Amino acid sequence: MNKLISVEEAVNMIQDGMTIMVGGFLGCRNPYVLVDALVAKGVKDITLIANDTSFPEVGIGKLIVNKQVKKLIASHIGTNKETGNQMNSGELEVELVPQGTLAERIRAAGAGLGGILTPTGLGTVVAEGKDIITVDGREFLLEKPLKADIALIVGAKVDKKGNVRYKKATRNFNPLMATAANIVIVEADEIVEVGEIDPDDVMTPGIFVNYIVGGNA
Repeated sequence: MNKLISVEEAVNMIQDGMTIMVGGFLGCRNPYVLVDALVAKGVKDITLIANDTSFPEVGIGKLIVNKQVKKLIASHIGTNKETGNQMNSGELEVELVPQGTLAERIRAAGAGLGGILTPTGLGTVVAEGKDIITVDGREFLLEKPLKADIALIVGAKVDKKGNVRYKKATRNFNPLMATAANIVIVEADEIVEVGEIDPDDVMTPGIFVNYIVGGNA
């Protein structure tokens, strides 16, 4: 199977109302080419799962500014004032999730688990409407898995079978999200032949990746 596709082919898979995950941590870093193409296409009513909404002029922050997101599931929104503005005005539904819990909910989906048990959020608004389970006399919140229709991730070096190596801190949420979506599209800074990435350097195996887009496309 040839996994290499164009940016246009990639964004054409994303339709109004879909749930998408986008890797990154603030400016470090979203798949900018794919995100810009999504902005240009004008896909709307997205449910977006991400660590944050970056900055207004950077990466997925543009999706917020362009009002393409209907619901956001993220760990913080403080660096993009437009996210807060839309939340306060009722235009955008925001589910704030503690960062570790967000990561583990995504991991749970990728592992096929029914959820995770965590004490984080007990006694706060985070616990509202959630099941509390007692284990060995200790209370935990049941946090359910987070799965997406499509995950957009970014890799520093990707071979033509989809094996991915991330660069330093850009690893962040990308490996987790690659396991937790029906379709995974990786934006590659560099595309190489199979065998050019040392097996010890493969951080996401190609079995998780459906499509590859060149980051300079």
